[in-house]
Amino acid sequence: MASLRHAVCLALMTLPGTAWAEAACAPDRLDLRWDGGQESFAVELADTPDERAQGLMFRTEMAPASGMLFVYEVPRRVQFWMKNTLIPLDMVFADATGTVTRVHSGAVPGDLTPIDGGEGVQFVLEINAGLAKKLGIVPGSALRHPAIPGAGAAWPCEG
Repeated sequence: MASLRHAVCLALMTLPGTAWAEAACAPDRLDLRWDGGQESFAVELADTPDERAQGLMFRTEMAPASGMLFVYEVPRRVQFWMKNTLIPLDMVFADATGTVTRVHSGAVPGDLTPIDGGEGVQFVLEINAGLAKKLGIVPGSALRHPAIPGAGAAWPCEG
């Protein structure tokens, strides 16, 4: 009987729209979908001024399906640079709905040239360089994370 309960629980966890499936929307995970694909990243949040200023500086590596999600209180123009950042990165800029507005590929470690995310950015996902192109992440892709308000989200956590 216990093995049957275990099998039922496993089956429920894989059904879209179940409470188990929605549990995947967690503060340490970010889901990203685009035309033709979907990926989930383990993320660290940078949602305070100090955390955003530190970012991924001084790190020598980042796991392949990992990243850092920068969260701003309100949409704004953002610019990043790579001072003291030791690993090449892709930067995925998104608006208040979690819709990707711009992708910057291959930011160069140590480069002080500003990387402009444009106006209206509220979220920025930094991932290992080359992943955005490899996966097909482009403007119009959608982010899903608890920090993106459900009512206006392009891909809400509720479903």
